[in-house]
Amino acid sequence: MWPNSIREINDLPDAEKRAIYTTLLPDWLFTTYNMDRETLTINGQVAVRFRYPSGSRALEISVKRGPADADPMLYLNMADTFNNQLLVLLVVVNDPDSERFNIDVDEHGNPSHLGTVGRNLSAEESALKAGLAPGQIRKGLRSFRHAVPLFEEFVHSMGHDMFLIEPLAYHNAIVFERYGFNYMRGHQEMIRINKEFQPDGELHLKLTPDRIFRQPDRWKTIRGRSWAIHDGILGHPFTGFQMYKRIGVDAGVNTFPDARW
Repeated sequence: MWPNSIREINDLPDAEKRAIYTTLLPDWLFTTYNMDRETLTINGQVAVRFRYPSGSRALEISVKRGPADADPMLYLNMADTFNNQLLVLLVVVNDPDSERFNIDVDEHGNPSHLGTVGRNLSAEESALKAGLAPGQIRKGLRSFRHAVPLFEEFVHSMGHDMFLIEPLAYHNAIVFERYGFNYMRGHQEMIRINKEFQPDGELHLKLTPDRIFRQPDRWKTIRGRSWAIHDGILGHPFTGFQMYKRIGVDAGVNTFPDARW
């Protein structure tokens, strides 16, 4: 068994904690992008950057094909909570060959934190039309389903039976539901959102043809609802949600029945 907290792993010698955290790297990095399993390099270039300082409760992993890439193919940020649970703060998977949309900066070039503190409306409109969801700067690789078993094995090896994750947008929460997650906080609000997006509901009545992010048919799809919520249709940001996954258990939660992407 490994230590049962990230803090304890981070206090191990570098080679030991590196070996433990390498187990979180999915197989597609090695098979699709030919990353060397021993050196974690691609074409002789360092591909994986770990940030796990001793004394810290957090872990960051960033994977790029090469130094010229602006964005990581994979970014993972995990941390211990104060009651010694494991929390996935952020997972991002980018297709490095897809078009980039600069939604991460506002129209003046200032960081937007993916639209949470500022917005680049023209870039967001282009991303929407290209089929992306809020917060995506590039198309993903549709690989989250492969990440869940890795998280489960990692958490089990640390002696835990569950881990937490925080959905940053509505579509993230729905995707997590589909992979067996349940809600620590926010289940009733997700049920309410689905109810109010139905015809004659409060949110449905706020859809309008004169706003690209709130078109009248947006309520029918996961991505459409997420863009409308990102555009402020709730009257407040999508925050305060926390979900959990028990090892080997599908919670069977579905707050948007018969949903289409």
